Amino acid sequence: MRGDKEPMFVKSHDIHLDEEYVHWIADIKHRYRSAQVKAALKVNSEKLLFNWQLGRDLVQKKAEERWGAGVVEQVSLDLKREFPDSTNFSVRNLWYMKQWYLFYAGNLGKLKQLVSVMLPDDNYDKKIKQIADTEKLKHFVSEFPLPFACVPWGHHVRIVQHSKTIEEALFYVGYTIREGISRDILTRVMKDDIFKKQGTIPNNFSQHLTPQMAQMAKYVVKENYDFGFATVNHETYNESELENALHDNITALLLEMGNGFAFIGRQKEIIVGGRTRKIDLLFYHIRLRCYIVCELKARAFEPEFAGKLNYYVNAVDEVLKQSDDNPTIGLLVCSNMNRADVQWSFKGINTPMGVATYNNIKIKDALPSQEQLAERVQLVQKELKEAKRLKQ
Repeated sequence: MRGDKEPMFVKSHDIHLDEEYVHWIADIKHRYRSAQVKAALKVNSEKLLFNWQLGRDLVQKKAEERWGAGVVEQVSLDLKREFPDSTNFSVRNLWYMKQWYLFYAGNLGKLKQLVSVMLPDDNYDKKIKQIADTEKLKHFVSEFPLPFACVPWGHHVRIVQHSKTIEEALFYVGYTIREGISRDILTRVMKDDIFKKQGTIPNNFSQHLTPQMAQMAKYVVKENYDFGFATVNHETYNESELENALHDNITALLLEMGNGFAFIGRQKEIIVGGRTRKIDLLFYHIRLRCYIVCELKARAFEPEFAGKLNYYVNAVDEVLKQSDDNPTIGLLVCSNMNRADVQWSFKGINTPMGVATYNNIKIKDALPSQEQLAERVQLVQKELKEAKRLKQ
């Protein structure tokens, strides 16, 4: 053992690293990360429960009626005097606690019912089990939904300030849990009003998926995709050219599809009865835990498109889907659609699917050539010279 006072640089030396050592270090890292998560969740859950109870006290004790209109300010002064290092007891924050409790407390029965459907059980269950002592939280489960403990206080405040209904608030609570987003990103998401936009895509998810997965699928699939990053050669482009343009910008495509999409491949070949058929784009969604078959159409929706997509979804379920995968979802992306046509085409189909549109494809022919640009520059220069001559 080296002496404590002997000068030295810390470095790797005099050791033999084998497989057991690698596994041991990996296990230490995992345990430390787990401890960090447990500590963070424990602190957050206790803080939120405290805020919930204080908001409840202000409401149930009718504090302002009993002690006067300035009682909230007095409570703030008393608590800050006792806990000078805490930032939790500003007057504004106390009003937020009351507002938070009032928002949900008006209909706790509805809140409990909606939580079971709208919030991602698989996500928050894993997190909540990591909290060292959940017995105290479970005692208040009738009032304080456990998944709330997975969302920071600042997020809760902004969600309640923005939301008009419990359904909308729980949507953004669930979004925060699934995406792990910062407060600023949450603010932008709410400004984009994705709650009202989600679920507007024509689909049959509720008929062929569990309520929880149907809710998530409606959130995951967009009504319209902005393909402004892709360029085709001319206005009469076909599906193959559209697919090539998207595949050439695969990173941008995945960003547009949204979080959770993993690209499996294009023109995935399936041979049935000796005949080859190919899927345009195949994805796997990590959070939904299912394959998503994407068919592209460079024209408006036709009812027969649904039958072809249904075939491909069944093929993926039969050939690729594993026992622990959820049912495959079909997504048809076309240039336009009539919603009645889409809904009628879903009748008799037993696979989950939705139809979306796209826009903003760029056309190369719409851009001036180098020769045309040179001619325009010369014309402008000529016009400027003529204007200058007339002024003289």
